[in-house]
Amino acid sequence: MKKRFLSFYILGALLFAQCKTSTPTETSASQAPASTAEAKEEFKYTSVPNDPLKARIYTLDNGLTVYLSKYENAPRIQTYIAVRAGSKNDPADATGLAHYLEHMAFKGSSRLGTIDWEKEQAELAKIEALYEQYRGQKDPAVRKKTYHQIDSISGVAAKYAVPNEYDKLVAAMGMKNSNASTWVEQTIYYGDIPSNQLDKWAMLEAERLGVMVPRLFHTELEAVYEEKNRSLDSDQNKAFEAAFAALFPTHQYGAQTTIGTVEHLKNPSITEIKKYFDQYYVPNNMVIAMSGDLDYDQTIKTLNAHFGKWEKKPAPVYNAPQEKPITAPVVKEILGPESEMLLMAYRFPGIKSKDALVLRMINQILTNGQAGLIDLNINQKQAALGAGSFAEIYNDYSAHFLTGNPRQGQTLDQVKNLLLQQIELVKKGQFEDWLIPAIVNKNKISKMQAYESNAARATAFVDAFIARQDWSEYLQQEEAFDKITKQDVMDVANRYYGDNYAVIYKRTGQDPTAQKVEKPTITPVPANREAQSEFYKQVASLPVSDLKPQFVDYQKDIQQGTLKSGIPIYYTRNQENGLFNLYYILDMGTNTDLKLGLAVDYLQYLGTDQYTAEELQKEFFKIGCSFGVSSGQDQVYVSLTGLDTNLEQGLQLFESLLQNPKADQKALTDMVAGILKDRKDAKLNKNIIHGAAMVNYAKYGPKNPFTHILTEQELKKVTPAELVARIKSIPTYQHRVLYYGPRELQAISATLNTGHIVPGTLKPVPAEKEFKELDIKDRTVYWTNYDMVQAELLFLTKSLNYDPKLVPTIRLYNEYFDGGMGAIVFQELRESRALAYSASSRIANASRKGRANYIMSYIGTQSDKLPEAMAGMQQLLNDLPVAETNFANAKASVRNSIATERINKVGILMNYEQARKLGIDHDIRRDIYESLDALTLDQIKAFQQQFVKGQNQTILVIGSKDRLNFKELAKYGKVKQLSLKELFGY
Repeated sequence: MKKRFLSFYILGALLFAQCKTSTPTETSASQAPASTAEAKEEFKYTSVPNDPLKARIYTLDNGLTVYLSKYENAPRIQTYIAVRAGSKNDPADATGLAHYLEHMAFKGSSRLGTIDWEKEQAELAKIEALYEQYRGQKDPAVRKKTYHQIDSISGVAAKYAVPNEYDKLVAAMGMKNSNASTWVEQTIYYGDIPSNQLDKWAMLEAERLGVMVPRLFHTELEAVYEEKNRSLDSDQNKAFEAAFAALFPTHQYGAQTTIGTVEHLKNPSITEIKKYFDQYYVPNNMVIAMSGDLDYDQTIKTLNAHFGKWEKKPAPVYNAPQEKPITAPVVKEILGPESEMLLMAYRFPGIKSKDALVLRMINQILTNGQAGLIDLNINQKQAALGAGSFAEIYNDYSAHFLTGNPRQGQTLDQVKNLLLQQIELVKKGQFEDWLIPAIVNKNKISKMQAYESNAARATAFVDAFIARQDWSEYLQQEEAFDKITKQDVMDVANRYYGDNYAVIYKRTGQDPTAQKVEKPTITPVPANREAQSEFYKQVASLPVSDLKPQFVDYQKDIQQGTLKSGIPIYYTRNQENGLFNLYYILDMGTNTDLKLGLAVDYLQYLGTDQYTAEELQKEFFKIGCSFGVSSGQDQVYVSLTGLDTNLEQGLQLFESLLQNPKADQKALTDMVAGILKDRKDAKLNKNIIHGAAMVNYAKYGPKNPFTHILTEQELKKVTPAELVARIKSIPTYQHRVLYYGPRELQAISATLNTGHIVPGTLKPVPAEKEFKELDIKDRTVYWTNYDMVQAELLFLTKSLNYDPKLVPTIRLYNEYFDGGMGAIVFQELRESRALAYSASSRIANASRKGRANYIMSYIGTQSDKLPEAMAGMQQLLNDLPVAETNFANAKASVRNSIATERINKVGILMNYEQARKLGIDHDIRRDIYESLDALTLDQIKAFQQQFVKGQNQTILVIGSKDRLNFKELAKYGKVKQLSLKELFGY
């Protein structure tokens, strides 16, 4: 197992989703008219000289801000609609409101999602009034009676509702990643649309975000309850909430949480949600950010036609509470079933302060993945099991977080002291002078990589808007980052780092303050799958231009050559920037040699005859390159990436490491101890237990790829010489090379023939150990005990082996059954029955030829809803609902997605690698696209009857033994508890 470093870029997720025209000359913060002489209407915009995104920024008459950037890597457009309001704007007595409003925004409008708005509206008004009564009631019997009324009237209102009309429409358009997210200062609605669907998208979004309709309120509220329970089952989430509360006891950043308190969730107010919507969802407090294959003039014209109808209202005012200085460490302790960890946090000023900009630099000085102080002094030296640093920069305040996982026998205070030592080095300026320029260079490389993504480009626009920065300010901030000096860093560090931190000790144990949102009684509401509102029909019938798919042609899109020793090279050219990706791929992995995987992990701690391990990382960082070696069950990937101008230097450093790794006994001893601690911690991680250990046990039995590891005794007997020999052997086996970069094939071949050191004759790769997939001949329920609020279930069925001929049918079946929020599974289990926050079911195609496909159906639910959840999933698997509208949408979704998807850049090479594993010689998407028209709903139903209905299952359950309903589980097969030793093999 790899050492675990927490991913902090998902913090928000832890705590809370044509004709071209000429371009006018750019101006700097000045107005420029649209250039087409034929245009009946001109739209003025601002732009900034030397802007890498060439953005145009418009402001509609109603105050709505629009950012547009043209990037033609595919006929698609990334869209964001962001509101400058989040959980910090929640009323103190109604926390979680912004987040719940985000959920409601998908329910439609007075025209979308209803078949009789007049009658539905009358019932919704009754429900709203009852919720206001419910909030003020204290007597449980009275509350129960009122909720029964709410449930009853909700059933009446639901007869007029058409659930998921929004989701059905965007799915049919071919929108990808349709979702939303709420965080402290923003709510963002996003989706990646085909460029020919712009008019439909604008018409739809302007409609559903122009009004708040509390449709299907109580079933969606139950989904939010489930989301809250999932957060209560996350120790990391609880630790971060504690850190925010310690840093910001007065400001809403810490005084409130995004999902809200259990008490407030139990007592929701539709009236308060409406007030919030009316105050903050106003055009002059919102932004549309778009990047992709768009025509500037036509796009702004379309947006204005739809969003320009929104009424301008007074801009909301927010006055930030002021925090008192922290004069002594604020210490908190969190208990939970997961492994121990330490979290520290310092308070900084908000984004407009230069000190917040310097904080970004300090964060990189501490952790940059290669040559930061924490990287080298803690992680490289294995002084802790893992440590890291990250900054959260907001409008009013910012926060710097430090985290660490202890080694066996190491205390959390010892980890804390290690982190404080790195802070002291920053304060004293005890880091090398080249580090800041190297970080600046890395930041530029990261921007180049990021701006190859429309999502990253549009995200930058949203970030600027939420921070109340105009675009020139945002770009200037990046320039200012490049000018930060060591003295700036020392001054800021000495100003903010003292005994003014929060420290959270996350220890392993039972949480005495554990909470749970209890299950209310909810009567399932009708799905009304075949019903359609008139607005739905209007949007669906809008004509769109036809877009033709482009498929990868491996013969034309990949150039092939041969290097010395007969090594094949596969090449695709980077025509966009000066970055390269270079891979050596060996078709052997841990199934062939367990010590090979260990050697790959060992490599990161080794130096050469010229450089120590620490010096080597520094040298790579200086030249803007990075290397990696990873081992899977059947492959070893060796990678080198970075600035192509420095490829030769990077290649020389990397090849010297492969040829001359310097053995280090202490590094091996520490690594083995770390692996053993990691294994111990893995038994405390429910995601590893359920998603890896239990799944492998079900597929292969007790001896499986997950348990195929060196024993503790074997680990301790491994010598540095054994591992060094395996490292040196990597280039001696038959392998292939992939290159994506700006050089011609001939040039990179010449470079590799000189720099890639291999013997004259390469050895064939040895045969790998095969693990036989078990046939599931009967029905079994495996369960594992874990202290958690929810229960998580996975229904596993072994299906037929991978067959390219069935891929089109499987793709369409998956889209129809589980293709998003408008598909059958989500509609039935979440929208209609309110049984889960997360539910899915699909046929997972094998990743290799000769392996089985699996039907994998998941549901995470409250333990007391387990009977209904299991019955609901089984009913869907055995009796596929037939809905012509859903099927038509699923087919349109697949067609539009493939027609507008472009596999390009390094993705071409990776697509080819995947095809090789499956034994196919072409882009399988062509088969799917060309088969779509002929596939019928009857065929999908017949496919389901043959391969899904009534199949034997292994059901995997993780949950608290005190909450699980074993009598119910026994209805689905023989129930057997799996111990952690059985699952992990140690």
